[in-house]
Amino acid sequence: MTQASSVTTKLGGYELRTPLVAACGTVGSVVDFAGVADLSVYGAAVAKSVSGTPWKGRPVPRLAPAGEGMLNGIGIQNPGVDAWVAEVGPHLAEVAADVWGSAVGNTAEEFANVASGLAAAGVDAIEVNLSCPNLEGGGMFALQEKASADVVAAVRAVVAIPIGAKLSPNSEDIVTVAEAVSEAGADWVVLGNTVWGAGIDIATRKPLLSGGIGGYSGRPIKPIALRCVWEVSRARPDIPILGTGGVATGDDVVEFLLAGASAVGIGTAHFASPRIGGRILAQLERYLARHDLQSVTELIGAVEEW
Repeated sequence: MTQASSVTTKLGGYELRTPLVAACGTVGSVVDFAGVADLSVYGAAVAKSVSGTPWKGRPVPRLAPAGEGMLNGIGIQNPGVDAWVAEVGPHLAEVAADVWGSAVGNTAEEFANVASGLAAAGVDAIEVNLSCPNLEGGGMFALQEKASADVVAAVRAVVAIPIGAKLSPNSEDIVTVAEAVSEAGADWVVLGNTVWGAGIDIATRKPLLSGGIGGYSGRPIKPIALRCVWEVSRARPDIPILGTGGVATGDDVVEFLLAGASAVGIGTAHFASPRIGGRILAQLERYLARHDLQSVTELIGAVEEW
């Protein structure tokens, strides 16, 4: 009998039992999503971002279909880190996957306070959300290398667990930002997040989102996300990458791995099919078997140049 290919991988020194990561904002607190889907197919799952104090988020409408993708302008509605720790923290050990907390804030100090709370609650890693595109005022840390590095350094100073820095495809020079956060203490970079987008209802003549501009996600952004992974991987192969954006099939995962990612996030696809992770993993395993690969790690950065 042929031995099954290994699907274990590493993000730097962080071991993942599969290369699939359930992306932030698409699986709730992770604890609640565990009642909907089998989380054992993921190497890790990222809980929705939490801030230092409760954020109300934007008024409705804040979600809208846009062709094959989706627009969102939720504004990171959340109860604040203290409430999250009290409500979700006691249940983290029940989840059949590593749970990463996601920290967001308006200042480096707020990011650090949130990260400290999440770490104390027992999350396995911290994803530093530098790239939400629909915060009030339009600010985004990920567009500035120093601002991004300052946030990561502040988080690194207060937590001992691994840190991933979530960057933005909207950045003019994502390689420079990736280098800055890596030097500041990030163990890996997440490439990336939604891209800026907008839509208008021609019947009402109003924007599809109350904030006008929001984040565009789904299948159409995969080439953009792949470009980010490709650029950072080529320039800095020493920086571990979690690639995400438009992933819905095992073939998508293979593409991200070939481009240089060591793990691959699944996001918007969860809204259409909450159990899609199991299907994607099965497709990936079939690809490995067809190509006589012993390990998924053989694919990482293995794209062949023209």
